[in-house]
Amino acid sequence: MSIPAGTEEVEKMERREPSRAGTRIDTHQLSELLGEWRADGHSAYRALAASLWRLVRDGRLSVTSRLPAERDLADALAVSRTTVASAYELLRAEGRLISRRGVGSFVAPDRAPRSASAVEPIDLSVAAMSAPEPWLSRATARAAAELSTYTDGHGAFPAGLWELRVAIAARYTERGLPTDAGQIMVTNGATGAFTLLARRFGAPGDRMVVEAPTHPGMLRSLRLAGIRPVPVRLREDGWDLAAWRETLHMTQSSMACLTPDFHAPTGLLMPHEQRRDLVALARAAGVTLVADETVAELSLKAALPPPLAAYDASDESGAVITVGSASKAYWSGLRIGWIRADAPTVRHLAEQRLGLDVSCPVIDQLVLARLLGDPGVQAEVLDFQRERARAGRDTLVALLRQELPAWTFRVPAGGLALWARTGGISAREVADAAGRHGVRLAAEPHFNVAGGSPDDHVRLPYTRPPDVLAEAVRRLAGALRAPRCAAPTRGDALTSF
Repeated sequence: MSIPAGTEEVEKMERREPSRAGTRIDTHQLSELLGEWRADGHSAYRALAASLWRLVRDGRLSVTSRLPAERDLADALAVSRTTVASAYELLRAEGRLISRRGVGSFVAPDRAPRSASAVEPIDLSVAAMSAPEPWLSRATARAAAELSTYTDGHGAFPAGLWELRVAIAARYTERGLPTDAGQIMVTNGATGAFTLLARRFGAPGDRMVVEAPTHPGMLRSLRLAGIRPVPVRLREDGWDLAAWRETLHMTQSSMACLTPDFHAPTGLLMPHEQRRDLVALARAAGVTLVADETVAELSLKAALPPPLAAYDASDESGAVITVGSASKAYWSGLRIGWIRADAPTVRHLAEQRLGLDVSCPVIDQLVLARLLGDPGVQAEVLDFQRERARAGRDTLVALLRQELPAWTFRVPAGGLALWARTGGISAREVADAAGRHGVRLAAEPHFNVAGGSPDDHVRLPYTRPPDVLAEAVRRLAGALRAPRCAAPTRGDALTSF
């Protein structure tokens, strides 16, 4: 029997470090990622194979990921083992999957031959900027020099380093939300924060309200906790408070998640009046709002409303909990997030955390404390990052209007990405065609809750250099000229917004 293409790569990984020979994908996790994978008019195994490969194209399955055993995946998807076996066999035949008896099946490394005309892939599936230099390197050097202050102890701080909590609290106070360090808990990124909050306010089988569309990291945290997200559809101009009122009372959930500042992925910014009214609705329904404010510092307009929690005037425990992160405004490599809540909730979360990840790396916390703790450095870094985001946004807007005039979008007032309607073409088709032309996109299904919104948008980050954005849009335009991506005839012309 011939050795499948790519098997030698897996064997090399196993020899170097057997435990890392491909990331093992949990069966339940893969089932959640696949969502509604069945397609009308297609055999089940072909639809499953196409959906598995789409996850690779979208970046949700990495190269060399180890897929579940055929029987396990068949049980999770409620299909026959033959369906899964046939899907795997089709992927193997196309060179997209490697299987080894007794080891498992892996997503195949890209073995496409390079030629003079080959193009380097452009990854637009991640909305994150490169590090702000030289400030990050300076902060790292200072943090390394100060690390010895902590090395004679255990190094575990479940609520976070006190000096970092002080710096984060001071920034909230400056933005119009009086905060003390006891109201801050430092977490392993925003994902760690959402995971802790899902455990605190929910239990397996519970329902929690979310926006549709919304950030996939938030959905992942809820689903891994066994919580069922209930979507409230966003209007094109913002949040539908009547729908929120109805859904909050209907679900009787204890927590609802939303992104009021440059919403991911639409870029919408919630105005003052809606913030006030939504907090009042949540208070009346007995629901805690969890506000994702991870991109709030990346405002590209002069004035920004205060944080959502500033609209809760009650003397009782807060109706709003805030999640923040250094990953967007500073650098994604700093995996530091935080929770702002009332002090009793922070203490409870810190105790509960001991069964999850104990604490964050001390060195990373010290680096962020150096960036946040000096007001002059903080202002310089934020100005630098905002100017980069503004330049990228303006470049991308001009390119799209020139190369893809059928696409429509709202120019965001902040954040890191633009949410574009694809001119009547399925976002899945756009993402697949873009992938064939060397551009990786995060399309609407990546952000969707079942039944929450249609499949006609893609997210386009403007975090890459202008020349890279120009090449990406050029490739996108070429991909859409291909016959497979011709837009259907529609009577209702789309208008720009």
